[in-house]
Amino acid sequence: MGKILVINPGSTSTKIAVFEEDKAVFSKTLRHSAEELKTFERIIDQLEFRKKAILNALKEAGFDLNEFSAIAARGGLIHPVPSGTYLVNEDMIKDLEESRYGEHASNLGALIAKDIASKIGKKAYIVDPVVVDEMEEIARISGLKGIKRKPLWHALNQKAVARRVAKALGKKYEDANLVIAHLGGGISVAAHKKGKVVDVNNALNGDGPFSPERAGGLPTVSLAKLCYSGKYTFEEMKKNLAGKGGLVSHLGTNSAIEVEKMIEKGDSHAKLIYEAMAYQIAKTIGEMATVLEGKVDAVIITGGLAHSDMLVNWVKERVSFIAPVKVYPGEDEMKALAEGVLRVLKGEEKEKTYERI
Repeated sequence: MGKILVINPGSTSTKIAVFEEDKAVFSKTLRHSAEELKTFERIIDQLEFRKKAILNALKEAGFDLNEFSAIAARGGLIHPVPSGTYLVNEDMIKDLEESRYGEHASNLGALIAKDIASKIGKKAYIVDPVVVDEMEEIARISGLKGIKRKPLWHALNQKAVARRVAKALGKKYEDANLVIAHLGGGISVAAHKKGKVVDVNNALNGDGPFSPERAGGLPTVSLAKLCYSGKYTFEEMKKNLAGKGGLVSHLGTNSAIEVEKMIEKGDSHAKLIYEAMAYQIAKTIGEMATVLEGKVDAVIITGGLAHSDMLVNWVKERVSFIAPVKVYPGEDEMKALAEGVLRVLKGEEKEKTYERI
C-alpha cells in the first residue's frame, strides 16, 4: 500500500504530513503571513496560493506525487453529515466553492486534495468534518421557534481521542460514555453516548463557553441591542462573535501564553477573564454530564489549550467529581485523517458519499 498525503488548512497555516500506514514519515507546517493573506479578499481565493506552497514543500522533501495512494483532507463547512470518511466529489466541491454553509480555512482542504488527487488519478477524502451531526432531536430544540441548535465542533480530534480513551478503559467506543472538551481557538464540549455525539455546542457561531477568539453564549437581549445599535454592520458583528470575541475582546490577544504572562506579572483582570473561561468550560462539561444522566466513564480535556496547566487545573477542580479526568494535550488530527482513509483503503470501512441538499 502506498503513502497517504494529509492536508489540514488553518487560518494562518497549512499542515501537511505523509503517512505510511498509520506512521508519519514526514510532517511540516507551512506558515502564511498576514501580508501574504491580506491580498486575498475571500478564503476561497487562497486555493492556488496554498496548493502551490504544498506542492513546493513536497518537492523539496523529495516526494513524487505518484507515491500517494490517496489524499486525506480536513473537512470544511458542508451540510451536516454522520461520522465517517467521505469521498470528495463534485457535490462537495460545489458547496465548498460557493461557501454555501459558511467560510472557513478548512473549506480549502477538500478542494486542494481533489486537485492534487486528480493529477495522479487517485481519490481524495475528508474524515469526520466539523459538521458531523449525530445529535438527538431533543438537543436541537431552542427556546425560540424557527431557531434550532446546530452542532459545529472538533469532530475529527474528539472522535480520535474518544476511541483512544475507550480502548485505554478496556471498552469499545460504542460502549463508552464520555464528555470531551476540545480547547482551541474555538471550544467544543460534547456528550459521547455509546459511539455517538448526542449533544455538543456550536463552537464557531453559536453557544457554549467563550474561547480565545469566540464569544460563545451571550445574554440575548443585550446582544440584540448591540446588533441594532447602528455601531456595526452584520459582517462586523459576525467578526465580533467569531474572531474578535473571547480573550481577544477582553484582553486583546488570542494567545493563552500571552495571557498567562499577564497573570504572572500580577494582572488581576487577565486572571479573572482566563479563569472565567475555565469556569464556562467546566459548566458546559457539567451540562453534558446531565445529558448522559451522570453515567460518565471519563471526562477528557484535549486540544491546544490543554497544554495550559493553569487552565486545565481550574477546570479539573470543578469537574473531577463527575468522573476521572484525562488530559490529552494537542490535536492528533493528522493521524486521525490518515487513519480514516486507511480504514477505507483496507476495506475495514466503506467510503461515504456526499450529496447536495
